[in-house]
Amino acid sequence: MTSAADFDLRPLTVPSTIDASDATDFIAMVDVRNEIYREISANDDEAVTPAQLLPHFQHDPDNDKRSWIVLVGGEVVGRVIVDLPAEEGSQVAYWTVELLERVQGRGIGGALHAVVEGTAREAGRTVLQSWAEHTETSPGDATERLAAPTGYGEIPLDRPARYYRRHGHTLEQVDRKSVLEIEPALPTVRDLLADAESHADGYHVEQWTLPTPEAYRESFAWAKSRMSTDAPSAGLEIDEETWDVERLARHDARFVEGGQTVLVTVAVHETTGAVVAFNELCSGVDPSAATQQMDTLVLREHRGHRLGQLVKCAGILRWRELMPQSSRIVTWNAEENRPMLSINETVGFVPAAYIGAWKKVLA
Repeated sequence: MTSAADFDLRPLTVPSTIDASDATDFIAMVDVRNEIYREISANDDEAVTPAQLLPHFQHDPDNDKRSWIVLVGGEVVGRVIVDLPAEEGSQVAYWTVELLERVQGRGIGGALHAVVEGTAREAGRTVLQSWAEHTETSPGDATERLAAPTGYGEIPLDRPARYYRRHGHTLEQVDRKSVLEIEPALPTVRDLLADAESHADGYHVEQWTLPTPEAYRESFAWAKSRMSTDAPSAGLEIDEETWDVERLARHDARFVEGGQTVLVTVAVHETTGAVVAFNELCSGVDPSAATQQMDTLVLREHRGHRLGQLVKCAGILRWRELMPQSSRIVTWNAEENRPMLSINETVGFVPAAYIGAWKKVLA
């Protein structure tokens, strides 16, 4: 049996292009990432290509990403990522340790957590935060469950949960992963869009694919910054992010350079001309792949006008025209975010899994 001492950890080489001579480790990292997610979810909804992921690993002035690959017997079997936000005064390190099932339970994960913690301490960070999907147990299963301290949502005390607790983390929040089968939902979506439009006096919809058009860059950057202050975050430490047109341009470029299509649907406040609600839908490189719904937000001061319903439904209908081969949309929402979950449920999204948000404050 492989012991924790029988693995190698190597800093990930991030190539300039996927065709570069030093791209081998990066390609292997993406392959093992996809295999791990397939083991967790039993599907390829979250699979990516190396070319799609590469721009997100290039130098980013907004985030210091430190990455390693894990090898056993010369084979890549996992990865480690520590993200250090560049916001002034940030105390947070976001981290990922992912291993193939066949090498779990051997002490490797514990050794990798020590690397994560050491990296965070060296960077002067005092809070570790991480997310993991917790596969639902069968009905009637006696597995102990953990409730989120928010009072909304629970997860099974499975192997990932035991790993986090063993290393001093506490469960802070539960997110719901939901899936929509697009075609059968379309009649409902059309009705919901008409209903939302009838309640959205003083607002209108605009849509674009990245990059963001110049007329909306400033107000959309401001709206993006509000994800860090207006979205439910429970007991997590979330830095207030500063977005300007330059940061927005860097964000847009990563998706465009990765060959992805991102549709942004916004509600514009007619009095000010500002973006006050938005929804993002993102394709894989393969047009038939599952669609990822990224950020959705209605600014606090503009809630109560069904703008969330408006941008979600308008986005789905336009997406069907742009990406007719993609049959599913996957999204994530905090369990305490009842207004957004209610919209999703009415549209036709159904729960697929639950995600635990974990936190450790370093002594």
